[in-house]
Amino acid sequence: MSTSKVSKFYEKPLAERVAIVKEFGSLTDGEAALLGKFGALDFEVANRMIENVYSAFPLPLGIATNFVVNGREYLVPFALEEPSVVAAASNAAKLCSGFEAKATEPVMIGQIQLVKVKDPKKAIAAIKKAQRELLEIANAGDSTLVKFGGGARRIEARAISTKRGKMVILHLLVDVRDAMGANAVNTMCERISGRIEEITKAKTRLKIISNLAVHRTVKAKGLWKKEELGEDAIGKVLDAYEFAANDEFRACTHNKGIMNGIDAVVIATGNDFRAVEAGAHAFASRSGKYKPLTKYYSDKQGNLIGEIELPMAVGLVGGATKTHPIAKINVKLLGVKSASELAELIASVGLAQNFAALRALANEGIQKGHMRLHAKNIAVLAGAQGIAIEEIAGQIVKEGNISVSRAKEILGEKEMLTTTGKSPAGGN
Repeated sequence: MSTSKVSKFYEKPLAERVAIVKEFGSLTDGEAALLGKFGALDFEVANRMIENVYSAFPLPLGIATNFVVNGREYLVPFALEEPSVVAAASNAAKLCSGFEAKATEPVMIGQIQLVKVKDPKKAIAAIKKAQRELLEIANAGDSTLVKFGGGARRIEARAISTKRGKMVILHLLVDVRDAMGANAVNTMCERISGRIEEITKAKTRLKIISNLAVHRTVKAKGLWKKEELGEDAIGKVLDAYEFAANDEFRACTHNKGIMNGIDAVVIATGNDFRAVEAGAHAFASRSGKYKPLTKYYSDKQGNLIGEIELPMAVGLVGGATKTHPIAKINVKLLGVKSASELAELIASVGLAQNFAALRALANEGIQKGHMRLHAKNIAVLAGAQGIAIEEIAGQIVKEGNISVSRAKEILGEKEMLTTTGKSPAGGN
């Protein structure tokens, strides 16, 4: 009987791992063979990246074109499965007069939780008094980061009231330079926790980075000319933005569209898209109400201006960025020289993606273009293979009936014609 209780799975050779998964999932020989194909990410590399590896899960990798950010041109790699996203971003960038973007210094927040605090005010005062000493302890163990101009910068502390009593939350602010920073920040927090306990007479609990990187944000701005879009289209985009700005249900989907582009580039460069997602949505809620990450308005000439601001904790050193072979190629393709430059590009992508979505939604509707690009997948779902995929996709797009049921009808007609030489209507 199959069981999920597998002892020391990580020590087993690949063939045995696949065999266990095959038995547990009742997989076919063909399915098991696919699991053994790692592509550019071979087993040895994947096995170093995470635990209990048995295969790899590839995503399509596409290129978004036409991006010009701060006067520099980029071809931008997108790793995702959703059709129309790459095309939409490319078109939005083509229509844009260019993006201007600026990232703040790469300062991350490390949090240390203090419990059993008898007097929070005295504890906070003691922490502030010992700030220089604590920063020296934090930096003493990371000479490489300090050498490159980074390191712990300052300490903040505040009290919170909980059902478990008063707690003091310490923020260690660390300039992580071109790293995402999680490992460095977490290590520093753990390093100073013992001394904090001594000077506050309290107990430390969690010592962990915060993904709400309010000190490490990026802004991007784009201009779409009135002559290119038309006044009517600009008005429709502004109406769509106001919907999101005043309705959290719409704002959620509005921001999801932004993350379509952002996540795709974050994944393609081997960065942590979950951290970026968490930070973005928390940032959108910082006013107490969930808001869009972008805003739109018209300038004096009637052109459309779009802006975006969000946390962007991405890096170029450490993690999958340096171990995943395709991520390394994608970073090389981008030619970015710093984590800040990468953040500026990614923010511009998010703005472009959002503009494209609003423009489509407010004009022809999102489904027309999306489903047109999705037609090949529909044909495959209907059972088409080989050249029939293109033929059926083309026909359902032409008919404007992009559905699995219609694709199956066309496939049946083609099969009958091949078998009998006659169409279902009896013609030749």
